[in-house]
Amino acid sequence: MNIPTALRLIQGRLIVSCQAWEDDPFHGSENMALFARAAVEGGAAAIRANSPADVRAIRQAGVTVPILAIQKRTMPDGRLLITPTFEDARLLMDAGATAIALDCTARGRSYGAIDRLRAIRESLGAPVAADIATVEEAVAAAGAGADFVLSTLRGYTDDTVQFREFDSPFIAELARATPVPVIAEGRIQTPEQARAAIAAGAFAVVVGSAITRPRDITARFAAALQTPASNAAIVAIDLGGSAIKAGFVVASTGELVAEEPVRTEKSSRDALLAQLRDVAAAAAQGARARGLSPTAAGVATAGWVDAKSGTIVYGTANLPDWSGAPVGPAVAEATGLRTFVENDALAFAQAEKRFGAARDLDNFLCITLGTGIGGGAYVNGRLARGAASMAGAFGHLVVSPNGAQCTCGQRGCLEAHAGAGAMLRYARPARYRTARVLIATANGGESRARAAIRSAARFLAQGCAGAIHLLDPKAIILSGGVAQDNPILIDELTRELSQRVIAWDQRGISVSVSRLGYHAGVLGAAAVALERMF
Repeated sequence: MNIPTALRLIQGRLIVSCQAWEDDPFHGSENMALFARAAVEGGAAAIRANSPADVRAIRQAGVTVPILAIQKRTMPDGRLLITPTFEDARLLMDAGATAIALDCTARGRSYGAIDRLRAIRESLGAPVAADIATVEEAVAAAGAGADFVLSTLRGYTDDTVQFREFDSPFIAELARATPVPVIAEGRIQTPEQARAAIAAGAFAVVVGSAITRPRDITARFAAALQTPASNAAIVAIDLGGSAIKAGFVVASTGELVAEEPVRTEKSSRDALLAQLRDVAAAAAQGARARGLSPTAAGVATAGWVDAKSGTIVYGTANLPDWSGAPVGPAVAEATGLRTFVENDALAFAQAEKRFGAARDLDNFLCITLGTGIGGGAYVNGRLARGAASMAGAFGHLVVSPNGAQCTCGQRGCLEAHAGAGAMLRYARPARYRTARVLIATANGGESRARAAIRSAARFLAQGCAGAIHLLDPKAIILSGGVAQDNPILIDELTRELSQRVIAWDQRGISVSVSRLGYHAGVLGAAAVALERMF
């Protein structure tokens, strides 16, 4: 079948990808043949299939529509590539394929994809489809002779991993830039998305998992039904160096019912864990007293957390002997609930994403300012956790080499120069009982207190400027006792950033205080549990 005929048959129509992973119950050529028959009976104009065995079985099952064939192989370096050899292509054609697809991304080209593309067309006489991830790759493949390009690998290469959803503007961009037909493939889940792809300029549309993977389809339905009941509540605890704030959140509405905070017990780890158990049990009982049903507990704590076990991997000097503390098991024992534990700054970022100002943002930085300083960032829609789940040590960026001693043992950390203790130190010889008193006095016009806040803000700006240049966030959102009701800090921070950050005016970064208020940490703890539970 020549390429004009193949293209005529599929133009504006549906191609169904009949593939299954080895661990899928439907894996096997016989099953793929049945899926292909069902797809054609349902109106599919073509089939995408993996391996000569599957192609041959599909043909033997009486399927006569075009088959776009591939061979997936894991290479010695661990990479999964599509049709990495000429012999793979030859075997696919012998089995009954109509056209061959191969990886024409940058990684595919490193394995000779362009030469292989030309050889397939010239030696086998087969139409060739280029699986790509970027516009540049599509243009290069078309220039090398590809008969059409597919957006298959968008979101699966190192430079496109941030794209995790169907993207019709990308299809439109491909269609405008590429001189050969564009076939939309990748994360198309609904008929509406398929129509949007055609409207954007796609020649045809490939749909796979949404049609031929019952396990995945079932999982989506099951997840959709796993929404919190109307009377479900999340016990939420914000464990900080100065105070423990607790309460519960109505899961279906996000309504917070907060308990009175208590001063953090610092005499010993055992004493603090006992206090934590009491606080958690009281919050669960408070929810039940209101006719709610506690279904999970979330804890936001200082220190870095092993999310699986709920224990502290690396503690903080603000809490006694905190490394190794079994926070999750302690709360689970006291409440009888599944308990999820997260670093407090990362939890705050999740709260802003779920409840706050960052609901519609994919790139933002959250900073907690209090006894300590922490940070949490979303990058391209994902919370940045790091390789050891220890991302967010914002307070330990060095802003003053050989500067003030930090609780971590190092000198010059941001926490030692912009936290609550630093503000009180800058105000000397005047002495304020707490940072909150200093802030209130500054808001009243007292010059020494105002100068102390500005000094802290300038150090904070050094840390923020570095984060901005590295992550390019759209917003910086501050929370914690030092940030609340502190316009002097925000004004000075913004002014300093405008002078320190390259192209500040072009970035359009907002600097604000969290609208979640005093209980942002508690909402963060709830957000963690809701995210993992539902």
